[in-house]
Amino acid sequence: MRKEIDTKLSIGILIGIVIGCAFLINFMSNYFSIPSVSIPNISLPSFPSIFPPSKPSKIENIKKFASEEEFKAYLEESSVEYYTEELGFGGGRMPMIEEGFALEAPAKGMEEQGVPERVSETNVQVAGIDEPDIVKTDGKEIYFSPGRSYYWRRWIEYIPPEIKGETKIIKAFPPEDLDIETKIDKRGDLLLYKNILVIFSGSKIYGYDVSNTKNPEKKWSIELKDKNYLIGARLYKDKVYLITRTNINVYHPCPIEPLKINDESLEIKCIDIYHPMISVPVDVTYNAMIINPVSGKVENKMSFVGTSDSSVIYMSENGIYITYSYYESILKFFSKFYKEKCSDIIPNWIIEKLEKLQTYDISEAAKLTEFRIIFERYYNSLDRDERLKMENELENRMEDYYKEHKRDVEKTGVVKVGLNDFSITASGNIPGKPLNQFSLDEYNNYLRIAVTIGEGRIWWGIGIGWPRKTANDVYILDKELKQVGALKDLGLEERIYSVRFIQDKGYLVTFRQIDPFFVLDLSDPKNPQVKGELKIPGYSSYLHPIDKNRILGIGKEGAKVKISLFNVENPEEPVEEDKYTLNEYWSDILNTHHAFLLDEKHDVFFLPGSKGGYIFSFENSQLKLVKAVSDIRARRAIYINDYMYIIGDNKIVVLNEIDWKRTKELEL
Repeated sequence: MRKEIDTKLSIGILIGIVIGCAFLINFMSNYFSIPSVSIPNISLPSFPSIFPPSKPSKIENIKKFASEEEFKAYLEESSVEYYTEELGFGGGRMPMIEEGFALEAPAKGMEEQGVPERVSETNVQVAGIDEPDIVKTDGKEIYFSPGRSYYWRRWIEYIPPEIKGETKIIKAFPPEDLDIETKIDKRGDLLLYKNILVIFSGSKIYGYDVSNTKNPEKKWSIELKDKNYLIGARLYKDKVYLITRTNINVYHPCPIEPLKINDESLEIKCIDIYHPMISVPVDVTYNAMIINPVSGKVENKMSFVGTSDSSVIYMSENGIYITYSYYESILKFFSKFYKEKCSDIIPNWIIEKLEKLQTYDISEAAKLTEFRIIFERYYNSLDRDERLKMENELENRMEDYYKEHKRDVEKTGVVKVGLNDFSITASGNIPGKPLNQFSLDEYNNYLRIAVTIGEGRIWWGIGIGWPRKTANDVYILDKELKQVGALKDLGLEERIYSVRFIQDKGYLVTFRQIDPFFVLDLSDPKNPQVKGELKIPGYSSYLHPIDKNRILGIGKEGAKVKISLFNVENPEEPVEEDKYTLNEYWSDILNTHHAFLLDEKHDVFFLPGSKGGYIFSFENSQLKLVKAVSDIRARRAIYINDYMYIIGDNKIVVLNEIDWKRTKELEL
């Protein structure tokens, strides 16, 4: 008897998908965001397990576990059984922040000591909150670590034990003294705090004292332990904020040991791990830590449970926002679908069994298995004509039903970690998935978050595939992360390619065939409005404010990199004032905002390409290519006083911003 059931179950998994499941899952499958944003994405097979787990529609009343036994009991009530894609600290990449800003001018008398008056910073999302990148400078030296320190895969996440390579310390100012001072035999993204250089090298993090730039001294090291992954880091007010993720061991879920500091393990106890009071499916914990950059010691820590799918992190001056995506109960969704739309073709006894099945005290995975068996038995009782009719009826009815209920399926949980006491201060959820860190923004104690709903498709290899049925929404949440306002159905049948929130305005680009550029009025959080819309060819994957009336968009049109200059002075009628198409297939700005540099003093910006580096002027609202630098594998640019340093893997080229002539070169 058992063998017969097992055989039926194996066959039924495929048949059940064809009839009752494929059409829905195609809508909800694999909503992987295009990496923002700075870490390359490598495609592998892209469908999750057939039945994502259930989760309540609200996450409220978070508390800490009292013991490991309570944690285990919590895990028994839920499970996560679908593959995920990691997005990093901000959405596909590791970093995030707002537009670059110059350091304050030195005190009087400093000029005589050779200290520059103007020094660019890493282009970030939130001014004053630094992010790791491959280039840092203090105006005297350039710290450069070629290559990328993190590697991400769909389905399989792999971070090498340590990235091989080196970080170069380069004498940068004055430019005539440009020279390599020394090398550190570690490579990775960098943070620079006073005289401490932090290197994120794979699963290891190092702190070097670079007071003596010719002889840097390693002060501390941190190593992520097995099944722990670095999600991101920030530098804010003399502290490094580190976020890691730990795969849960269901047999021994806590305490958690996410990392070792100078060979001493850090432990997060069960009683320090937050969880919702109601049962939700979880497969990881997120661990937030405050690290002293001078000593490498952890000054505070906390942890909470979540899912590993599509995590995005955004940090403001008030807190760290961590998102994770999940799916509502598929069983509940189908049960309602059958009852409301299919009562004439699905027997009432099946609907009643499904409703009763929801009340069973078993896991969602077990309920779904029972659901498949019930449906398979009924399906096998039909003749071929009846089966064919049912398949078509279910597909058509589900398509209409999903349009009405797509926001009931895919959700994103949001947790806020307050910086004062470093504990969870609020939690909430919204439909859909954010693209990257720029999808979130805090302003006047409100969180704005842009999401795409219904992105992706599954091809099951048995003749059934479903097109994307997407919508794009913007939700406004109060300080308790409760929804107070929303804009829905922006760019139907498209997905979000870029977002930028600037004070009480929002700018959104969606794309499938054309590029709708939306201007949003968010001045009234409870009544947000779409003020204007502009449709142009191509898309913008990065938006950058030039000033209060002009937004720069960098993306692609066809096979080439496209730059657009939008005028939003009249929000109701945004205008593409100018555009420029580069003879480049790709720019690293399409992958990370850190590759962009704006120099407001000279009305110019820099972007790298595969053939070289490019400096554009936007003076008088016209895009003009003022300088192209060839024979360099350009990665980044910085400015020190009136010199722009184009930094590539093979060389550094220094340009005088007055006449754009080459001043100095250095082979690397």
